[in-house]
Amino acid sequence: MDIKLSPDTEKQLRGAIQRFVAEEYGESVGELGAGTFLTFCLKELGPAIYNQAIADAQACLQERVTDLENICFVEHTGYWDKKKGVSRKPDFRR
Repeated sequence: MDIKLSPDTEKQLRGAIQRFVAEEYGESVGELGAGTFLTFCLKELGPAIYNQAIADAQACLQERVTDLENICFVEHTGYWDKKKGVSRKPDFRR
């Protein structure tokens, strides 16, 4: 699966790569070099990062689904509990 980025995002990332290389290594890298490195990162590192993000999202959703019973549970016999003096079962002893 190829990771597709918008042209604006790619441009920002190429600029970030150029700045990183200049500040960390004191070297300059052009648009072509930054673009090539970005392509490498997307193809080689991207899938691992993407898969981890999906696994994290699944774990978060699973946690929410597991806790759904605690969040959305409503006692089904609440009507008679709120009525004072009314018993739950009719008294047939006469």
